[in-house]
Amino acid sequence: MLDTFATRDTLVVNGKRYHYASLAKLGQRFDLKRLPYSLKILLENLLRHEDGVNVTAKEIEAVAEWDAKAEPDTEIAFMPARVVLQDFTGVPCVVDLAAMRDAVVKLGGDATQINPLAPAELVIDHSVQVDVYGSKSALEQNVAIEFQRNQERYAFLRWGQKAFDNFKVVPPRTGIVHQVNLEHLARVVFTAEKDGEAWAYPDTVFGTDSHTTMINGVGVLGWGVGGIEAEAAMLGQPSSMLIPQVVGFKLSGKLSEGVTATDLVLTVTQMLRKLGVVGKFVEFFGPGLKNLALADRATIGNMAPEYGATCGIFPIDQEAINYLRLSGRDEAQIALVEAYAKAQGLWHDEHTPHSDYTTVLELDLADVKPSLAGPKRPQDRVLLEGVKQSFRDAVGPLTVNRKPRNGDSARFADEGGATAIGNEANVIDDGSVQVEKDGASFELKDGSVVIAAITSCTNTSNPAVMLGAGLLAKKAAARGLKAKPWVKTSIGPGSLVVTDYLEKTGLLAELEKVGFYIVGYGCTTCIGNSGPLPAEISKGIAEGDLAVASVLSGNRNFEGRVHPEVKMNYLASPPLVVAYALAGSLDVDLSRDPLGTGSDGQPVYLKDVWPTNKEISDAIAGAVSPAMFEKNYADVFKGDSRWNQIASPDGSVYRWDDSTYIKNPPYFEGMTMEPGTVEDIHGARVLGLFGDSITTDHISPAGSIKKDSPAGRFLIGKGVEPKDFNSYGSRRGNDDVMVRGTFANIRIKNLMLDGVEGGYTLHVPSGEQLAIYDAAMKYKAEGTPLVVIAGKEYGTGSSRDWAAKGTLLLGVKAVIAESFERIHRSNLVGMGVLPLQFREGESARSLGLTGRESFDITGLEGGESKLATVVATAADGSAKTFTVKVLLLTPKEREFFRNGGILQYVLRQLASKKAA
Repeated sequence: MLDTFATRDTLVVNGKRYHYASLAKLGQRFDLKRLPYSLKILLENLLRHEDGVNVTAKEIEAVAEWDAKAEPDTEIAFMPARVVLQDFTGVPCVVDLAAMRDAVVKLGGDATQINPLAPAELVIDHSVQVDVYGSKSALEQNVAIEFQRNQERYAFLRWGQKAFDNFKVVPPRTGIVHQVNLEHLARVVFTAEKDGEAWAYPDTVFGTDSHTTMINGVGVLGWGVGGIEAEAAMLGQPSSMLIPQVVGFKLSGKLSEGVTATDLVLTVTQMLRKLGVVGKFVEFFGPGLKNLALADRATIGNMAPEYGATCGIFPIDQEAINYLRLSGRDEAQIALVEAYAKAQGLWHDEHTPHSDYTTVLELDLADVKPSLAGPKRPQDRVLLEGVKQSFRDAVGPLTVNRKPRNGDSARFADEGGATAIGNEANVIDDGSVQVEKDGASFELKDGSVVIAAITSCTNTSNPAVMLGAGLLAKKAAARGLKAKPWVKTSIGPGSLVVTDYLEKTGLLAELEKVGFYIVGYGCTTCIGNSGPLPAEISKGIAEGDLAVASVLSGNRNFEGRVHPEVKMNYLASPPLVVAYALAGSLDVDLSRDPLGTGSDGQPVYLKDVWPTNKEISDAIAGAVSPAMFEKNYADVFKGDSRWNQIASPDGSVYRWDDSTYIKNPPYFEGMTMEPGTVEDIHGARVLGLFGDSITTDHISPAGSIKKDSPAGRFLIGKGVEPKDFNSYGSRRGNDDVMVRGTFANIRIKNLMLDGVEGGYTLHVPSGEQLAIYDAAMKYKAEGTPLVVIAGKEYGTGSSRDWAAKGTLLLGVKAVIAESFERIHRSNLVGMGVLPLQFREGESARSLGLTGRESFDITGLEGGESKLATVVATAADGSAKTFTVKVLLLTPKEREFFRNGGILQYVLRQLASKKAA
């Protein structure tokens, strides 16, 4: 590496000498004390990677002289220390790496050139579904089903673990990727040998899940990227980014009695969404930090995608050191973390100078109140006492268009605005449906909670809320309460450690008494793996056309995500998840109304069973220990007998077969050593015209596969029975399945069609309404390029690479939107789809676009132009001309785009080195 600023230095810890790029030395020339913590990490990264090509002295100076108020305009190259993957996004990454090995051989290279250069660790956590619940055997039954469903995928991953250097797999039934990352994989300070010398540097990470930011809670800078960016990082390619603005979030005070970290993070999410932090770093500081446990910080960091930031980071301080010790880290590593952080000015305590920030928000923790968020966005926070009215406000629009059934004619609105239907034998006048299940008879209504899930890394990493849920369950069970019979209950712990401390305290048994059993170790409900509802419940929902609800301790509640039959979804703390399972409905004010009637015939209120802060802290002190972490992570990559008995092929090149799970993708077909050019687009048609807040959940295939969908018909044609369809997520390694499910979300609304929900569009030349995939293939056969038009915040949500891959494979050449989410825009570029942005104040609506026009996009100038001209020509020959921004933001992005994408660029680079 170059060392223009003479920052190379050594640090001795426990008798071992480490080289490092010293920020203190650079601080002799620049005022670095004012720099935010996160920018110091970026600065060290540049110093260590300075090579005069990807990183020059100019970029180092730009970060060192950072202007907090300036609009980002300087490109830098960032190289994370490692990459972390989960299996839904990780499998296609490994598929792409396997395909690259095939392709590099065809281009004259060597297959073994394709290896992760940065350590890559994949955690299998997204495959388990909640098929079985409510019993002691639920966990083992679900895991058995998981292994049966995923044999092909797991065999492929076991091949990858053998074939690739620097690649490890954490097998199923271990935990959620982000919690495993926090509890074990994170180094906080990384070490590596370089040219025979030991180097120490900040642990930084890219993850193929947007909630990679959970690791920010322990001072590790990292964020979610698309699979294609992760692959590039694994292959040694720097990631281009603009030096970000940094928002400071000052915390003071202490959380009040009865308030949880979940309530805090929902408050933070609402505040930051209101401010607007897309593309920015958020950094937490202030005297309130000392009152936040590490798990609380991780909860806040986890939700960065929900408040829209690239990251939400906390500095290294004594609490971080305490957590590393609690989680069983090696004492030598802990000593290195503390010594390095202090030497580099990365340590935070009461003497730390105040950093400069672009903007500062402030929150007194004492002002946080018990909250939920819903019914369909994580930023829509609702105070506990307002949930009943929130439900009633939401249920009216959901039910107003109910269609009469079997001659129904009686329709009326109740006090909350819900529409009810009468004149059917099993439909009651108040809109409820009589259901018989397991010998019990009950009424299912609008607002009935049919799923109550303690799920997702957001909260299952946090002993305070997990033990709080157990203590609430204990008190409720003592009063004779249990979950209502229509509620599907589940616990999906983030790691085996959670189970250990719940068992040690006796609280797992108490949770089981009220109906909550462990169902698996994975994200489950939060990512749509909630599994099927009982047949009787599904039938009741359908017959009553009911707007039923879920309450989950997750981070995502977008439409259609949790379960296709559940229209309203509220995020809540684990104790509140248990409480709503006991109440069984959202049409209740838990701050005033009883949860139910106890065994003594008396009403039981939430305040009667809510644990005190002292009860929770006493439980943590007596239950959570380093020994638990050491035991559960001793052989974390080994797996159990089921994992080790899976047969997998050998060899450096994968032997592709006719699998419906794993397939060689078409990205490199016909590829040569010469990159292409960025050409203007002519005669394009609109595949979809969408409004605001189209998420990657709307775009990317997710959840169950319906047998009458294009993907379902394809699988049936391959001899797969509907019972064996599995989920889209599990089949992300097969492009034939995934492209058929792109834009197929049941709640997506294509404005080209009047009032139609789901993945349909208009094939303009014929006037036919078709499934989006079928229309795209018809356009492809006609040689017609496609565009997508959308409103604000296009592509928010999970960092799903298939939202970009599927878009490409449908034949979409460009997406024109009012604004883009950071990761999705980058993913589109990485796959060779051009992101274009309407000018300020313009939109499809303001321009009068209907989606029936033919589009010409000119002036791209090989990708160099920052503006392009769009001409939309209607059937009558009239035309609208407008200008759009070309969102190829950096020279590196333009180079990727000219090559057809990041992977093609990397392949050409590697193949050319071999040829030379």
